[in-house]
Amino acid sequence: MAFETWLLFLTAAVGIAFVPGPNSLLALTHGALYGHKRALFTIGGGVIGLVALALASMAGIGAILAASAHALTVMRWVGGAYLIWLGYQLWRSPGLELGQTTAVQVKRGHSMFSQGLLAALTNPKAMLFFAAFLPQFLRADEPLLPQFAIMAMTIAVVELVVEYMVAVVAFKIRPWLARSGKGFNRTCGGIFALIGAVLPLSR
Repeated sequence: MAFETWLLFLTAAVGIAFVPGPNSLLALTHGALYGHKRALFTIGGGVIGLVALALASMAGIGAILAASAHALTVMRWVGGAYLIWLGYQLWRSPGLELGQTTAVQVKRGHSMFSQGLLAALTNPKAMLFFAAFLPQFLRADEPLLPQFAIMAMTIAVVELVVEYMVAVVAFKIRPWLARSGKGFNRTCGGIFALIGAVLPLSR
């Protein structure tokens, strides 16, 4: 991949990373509630999920989904149901507690990673977007594997940096969140549930 092409791809990837979505909202929520360091569990899961979707699109699965209305419908409903469930869990969670035990932190770390991973993997729009977006930067006269590797690494680094920045900013408003009680949780939970309800109905 030419350096100029990579710079263009990097610019597009950064712009896309700043578009609000399930993973960025999850990074915001977990960064605020659990701290930006532990939010790396969530971010790591989300990055792995997004890269997996990108690689799947590169392998042609995105084209298969685009051609199969049934497969796409199933993924939409699964993704929507998971986001609604996640929103319900956030809605029911207690207000922010600044003091937490180590055991709870470890348990939440595993749970946060799983939530980030599933939020990415159950988003069929991301796979279809990658299927349409990534080919724009490929050169058919060059080996595809190195190009795929560069794109996947770029996506991973960009998503990691942007979502971590979101988590850091969210962590700085922890004192406000401690005063606001459950309002923040319910707001984020409501947004997740709304996204989950709209996702299966979108075209």
